[in-house]
Amino acid sequence: MLLNSWLKKLVMIKEHHKCLIIGAGPAGYTAAIYAARAELKPVMYVGMQPGGQLMDTTEVDNFPGYPKGVEGPQMMEDLRAQAERFGTDVRVGVATQVFFNESPKRVLIEDKAEITADTVIIATGATAKWLGLPSEEKLKSGGVSACAVCDGFFYRKQDVAIVGAGDTACEEATYLSKICNKVTMLVRKDSFRASKAMVNRVMNTPNIEVLFNTETIEVLGDQVVEGVKVKNNKTNTENNLIVTGLFIAIGHKPNTDIFKGQLTLDENGYIKTIPGSTNTNIPGVFAAGDVQDHVYRQAVTAAGTGCMAALDAERWLAANPQ
Repeated sequence: MLLNSWLKKLVMIKEHHKCLIIGAGPAGYTAAIYAARAELKPVMYVGMQPGGQLMDTTEVDNFPGYPKGVEGPQMMEDLRAQAERFGTDVRVGVATQVFFNESPKRVLIEDKAEITADTVIIATGATAKWLGLPSEEKLKSGGVSACAVCDGFFYRKQDVAIVGAGDTACEEATYLSKICNKVTMLVRKDSFRASKAMVNRVMNTPNIEVLFNTETIEVLGDQVVEGVKVKNNKTNTENNLIVTGLFIAIGHKPNTDIFKGQLTLDENGYIKTIPGSTNTNIPGVFAAGDVQDHVYRQAVTAAGTGCMAALDAERWLAANPQ
């Protein structure tokens, strides 16, 4: 055991860089584009899911510059190619430990590398919470979505269902009600968790129907969503709802576990940034995208904060020459 540990340390890559980017997706790739153009020579580790949540998205219709839409994975390939064109060193690897209180900052990439950096941009994103149903997993590209704003347009004038009981679920149900024929909210308990204002908005929207004490037990359909099998927890009866889309709005988990104790996080685990910037509580460490944004969670807003993070990093380096 000791010999193996010693050998791992011996072969571990040790490098220093001006700018290290942890995570990919619109935020990470945009940060890389701007950082590379500013001659920061960024190194990016893309993590377990290069491209983030958009790798599970079929058609992206609301990102500027794609008039005919684009598949999520193709969009990520385009952003990666653009980042690499300007010299970004894109690598596969997962950051497993960070030491931001040191100078320079130090990050371990599994047992492969020990990277020190003058600046670090965090773009690890957030992961949507799912129900955990096999049928849900099978139909993620066929009508099951975790973002009504992203995908609701494809279900205009159709009947859809949404799972959730909080403010986000109510907000997304209201959004869908303006596009879809009917929206059925599936609430597992006998009441909402949302604020009173959001509940009133839902209850006063004619084409939203709320089914309390209702649990989703299966998504119906082979290639696309054709319905949802639900169970009433009070009567123990099952029923099939005919819908063409199912939206899961039970929350997101920011990918910030390795930053606990290093960075200031909010009560839900999102990285806190100084308003109007991407600065964290550690000078020289910046956060962009869904890892610090629980409000908008859009590809275009993530890209915007990625741009901000690179500019913030460039300015910080200019003010703090290493």
